[in-house]
Amino acid sequence: PIFEDKLITRFVNNLMRDGKKNVARKIVYQAFEIIEEKTGETGIDIFKSAMQNATPVVEVKSRRVGGATYQVPMEVRQERGTALGMRWLIRSARSR
Repeated sequence: PIFEDKLITRFVNNLMRDGKKNVARKIVYQAFEIIEEKTGETGIDIFKSAMQNATPVVEVKSRRVGGATYQVPMEVRQERGTALGMRWLIRSARSR
């Protein structure tokens, strides 16, 4: 790995399909290079700001009170928020 960053390593692991980590790494590193060429900023900074923007703070969970089910907003733990943000970024990138 070029970048010694836990967040990027987790992102590569989530991006990986069929155990092909080198392919996933190559995709991420090339994306960082393209970002650096187009924006002039480092790819890691852009990636971290994108992750911060994609990470949810609140989610709704179903709570049953009496006979009715209510959608109750609850705070998202940081680890779950990061995982959700990664999943959403990867899903939207694949759908493009």
